[in-house]
Amino acid sequence: MAKTLFLILPHILYLITINVSFCTLTASSPPPYKALVSPITKDPTTSLYTIPIDNRRPSVVDLAGPLIWSLCAPDHPTVACGSKTCAAATEFRPPNCSSNTSRPPSDLYKPHCNCTAYPVNPVTGLCAPADLTLTTVTANATDGKNPKYSIAFSDFISSCSIKSLLQSLPASASGVVGLGRSELSLPQQLSAEAKYANKFALCLPGGGIGVAFFGSGPLYLLPPILSAISDNLQYTSLIKNPTNPGYYIDVEHIAIALKQVPLPPDALALDKRGNGGVALSTVKPYTALRSDIYEPFLKAYSAATTGIQRMPATEPFDLCFNSSGLASTRLGYGVPEIDVMLKGGKNWTVSGARFDAAGRARRTRLWRSSNGGARRGGAW
Repeated sequence: MAKTLFLILPHILYLITINVSFCTLTASSPPPYKALVSPITKDPTTSLYTIPIDNRRPSVVDLAGPLIWSLCAPDHPTVACGSKTCAAATEFRPPNCSSNTSRPPSDLYKPHCNCTAYPVNPVTGLCAPADLTLTTVTANATDGKNPKYSIAFSDFISSCSIKSLLQSLPASASGVVGLGRSELSLPQQLSAEAKYANKFALCLPGGGIGVAFFGSGPLYLLPPILSAISDNLQYTSLIKNPTNPGYYIDVEHIAIALKQVPLPPDALALDKRGNGGVALSTVKPYTALRSDIYEPFLKAYSAATTGIQRMPATEPFDLCFNSSGLASTRLGYGVPEIDVMLKGGKNWTVSGARFDAAGRARRTRLWRSSNGGARRGGAW
């Protein structure tokens, strides 16, 4: 079966589809402001991003996640298992996640039957069936430049979770906020229930605090730029995968120093069954490419950098450079640029600023890339 390629997000992502609070309002009518804002923090131990959207508790941001899920109180509310909401919660149920009930299908439509959801840990891939429930989501209204006041959205659909499902997440995290292409993801619920536009933007921090916007703009960057985010971005179409709620982009080729890397035909394509393809990710720590892409990519980059001193490789990387011998430019290290060539003729150019530097060892690792395995797929 084909395995998916994953692309680590750049600092700003805008998809069609900080925290100063003096008062809290309950949303019950169309919002006076067109967007919400919430801080994003990068956990230094796991490199995962968290957002305090679920009752102000940190939750991991999963761009491809179909649900909001977290630990629940024993007296949590439940959702009827025969409802449309329950059907939406199980739309992207992982095939390896078994049910915690032996009830026959006919029982699922009897009164007082609770809906079972299937939250997934995006790092470990572990899944555990749990009750579908209701939660309160909080964020700050914004005029696109500054946060105005806190808003609490009650009765948003989420899933409970067992504590062991938090394995490999930041120690402070209570769950996961899914932003995927699904009916019960956070952006979709904000659009359907709170009447915000079904759009969001992520400014992911390398350290310190980043920001997440939900709704329509204009949304502005901080000084000295002072321009709308939409004025500083290039756009490409997103591809739907019928088997999962992730966001895929149509990549046709990869080039190094303006020279196309020889790859197998359709190596980057997403087929009709949802296999393969190139997906965006907020939970992968570095770019991973499957073997049939990684090996020619590594060979091409090695050939383009013959004049740069090598350093001993560090797992999981295969090519490391001596950073003291690299020139410094306004775009980072003076190394060959990598162009992710998108459908329609646009390029996503990766400069030296995107390289992973380990200063103490005086080495620079190849674009945070690693071998993603022999099957058809990997992580970017």
